[in-house]
Amino acid sequence: MKLLFVHQNFPGQYKHLALRFAADPRHQVVSVGERREERLAWLKEIKGLRHIAYDKPKGASKTTHHYLHGFEAAVRRGQTVARIAMDLRKEGFVPDIVCAHPGWGESLFLKEIFPETKLLNYFEFYYRVTGSDVGFDPEFTPKVDEIFSVPMRNATQLQSLAVSDWGLSPTDWQRSQFPPAWRGMISVIHEGIDTRMVRPNPRAAFKLESAGLELTRADEVLTYVARNLEPYRGFHVFMRALPAVLKRRPEARVLIVGGDEVSYGRKPEGGPTWREKLLKEVGPELDLERVHFLGKIPYLDFLRLLQVSSAHVYLTVPFVLSWSMLEAMAAGCLVVGSRTAPVLEVMQDGVNGLLVDFLSPGAISERIVEALETREGLGRLREQARRTVVERYDLRSVCLPQHLALINTLVASR
Repeated sequence: MKLLFVHQNFPGQYKHLALRFAADPRHQVVSVGERREERLAWLKEIKGLRHIAYDKPKGASKTTHHYLHGFEAAVRRGQTVARIAMDLRKEGFVPDIVCAHPGWGESLFLKEIFPETKLLNYFEFYYRVTGSDVGFDPEFTPKVDEIFSVPMRNATQLQSLAVSDWGLSPTDWQRSQFPPAWRGMISVIHEGIDTRMVRPNPRAAFKLESAGLELTRADEVLTYVARNLEPYRGFHVFMRALPAVLKRRPEARVLIVGGDEVSYGRKPEGGPTWREKLLKEVGPELDLERVHFLGKIPYLDFLRLLQVSSAHVYLTVPFVLSWSMLEAMAAGCLVVGSRTAPVLEVMQDGVNGLLVDFLSPGAISERIVEALETREGLGRLREQARRTVVERYDLRSVCLPQHLALINTLVASR
């Protein structure tokens, strides 16, 4: 089989799937993504994978209406990938299937170049003005201009849906955000969690270099993880909950993982980063010798952090579900999660975690204190959390076989 994987941040969601096909000499595997120097050497070493990197295309013109900036940038990126695809066709490489993330426009024109090829797009999120992330948090009420721009953010998705042979979404809730007319052609298959690697380890230790400490399961450790520290992942309410937690739990240490950029939503007003803004707001109430901002850390360190966690906080507005929550559950964490749609698909209160109101710092602090106080008696929640991920999201036994079966079915129908 000939396969083409397209993702601006390759491998992205295709890490396990692309490597699985590349490892089999019966297949020809090509990947395309935006040039990222720190990743190129690693990709070149993968036997059986030919990776083609492109430079980031020019964005939208300053004279373009600002509602259309995202779509124009997507078209430019789609043209860049189309040129690569045309070169591949000239070489004689015509894939049986293209697996692509259409969010940045990369797959917009691929069916024009490979009309005989099956196009399987990964549909991660469809934006809505109501019932989703927009306007969920009253602290960030959208302006009229923001509301009008929301439907236009779906222009790339809708065009990608129109040219797709089939689609994927990682969760039922994310699929449900797409218009009803399109849901019938979108399968729900998660990328999968490697539960052999992500698992509990009672002997784990995490070195906290800044404090000269080595933390273990014997210590009281509260953890919070996000790609970037921002309100979409509840960083603001988590920080506002911390003063009460630290006051009532004098032995607790808080380990916070995440960068200072903005992945989703607004940039902060009155501060260069959300971390600095929230520290300015609640910092005087915190014992900062017990609050440790670790920035972005290597993956194995992240796993050790989860393995020593006494309680792990995962908060999100109704948006894309983070891998980190499922990884925390797979690692046997006691998760305090927001009672929001993405989390509710996976977690039941008092069964495999503890749920809390995203909008209430007071309720969040109470639930965290409860988790820390009774952590020894809540082992069943940890066990059930891992069992949930193993049964529903395990990479090898559940998700990868589903992906392979769908691809084989699509290719066989050519």
